[in-house]
Amino acid sequence: MTDAYRTVAERATARFEVQGSEFLGHVAPVDAVEGAESFVEAVRSEYADATHNVPAYRVPAGEPTERTPGSEPMLREYSSDDGEPTGSAGKPALNVLQQREIRNVVAVVTRYYGGTNLGVGGLARAYSRAVKDGVDAAGVVEERPHRTLVVETEYDDSGTVRGVIESTGVEFDADYGERVRFDLRVPVLEVDALRERLNDATSGRVEIEE
Repeated sequence: MTDAYRTVAERATARFEVQGSEFLGHVAPVDAVEGAESFVEAVRSEYADATHNVPAYRVPAGEPTERTPGSEPMLREYSSDDGEPTGSAGKPALNVLQQREIRNVVAVVTRYYGGTNLGVGGLARAYSRAVKDGVDAAGVVEERPHRTLVVETEYDDSGTVRGVIESTGVEFDADYGERVRFDLRVPVLEVDALRERLNDATSGRVEIEE
């Protein structure tokens, strides 16, 4: 997966009422099915007293480590009506993600029943609106696929390595233990060039793992 894609910028929740029923649209960026399922379970746990918690997500199938670098992963699309009438909740929620052309995203719509039946059409509109409002609250951004690199080096080379990393502007964390470890989040298209620069700067003494 080397092309840029659209996703949500952050976690967000939007809330509104329809004829007494309260709807909360929760959305979050995720990179894999496991992350999407974890978010769904977290919402279901937090809102365990709700009448329904309807999930929908569009994420790459398989874990990041199982995907071929540079390839376009299969997209896993999933939704559930969670007890609402068939087709009235999960599919409308997923449709919003498809129509907005966003991926690596999970949505859960929480509903507290207010005593008035909304009908299939009314439910579909409400669940769609919950996801739309959640996405709008989170904001949509263009993201480039990233890969995680672990760079380890001796202290003698750590300043040089850190300088190279900082010059690229990539996100990283540094851990100064017996050796120095840098955890990097690097755009896929920049991985090979960065690896080459690090090896050149240290005459091959740096250890780089994916």
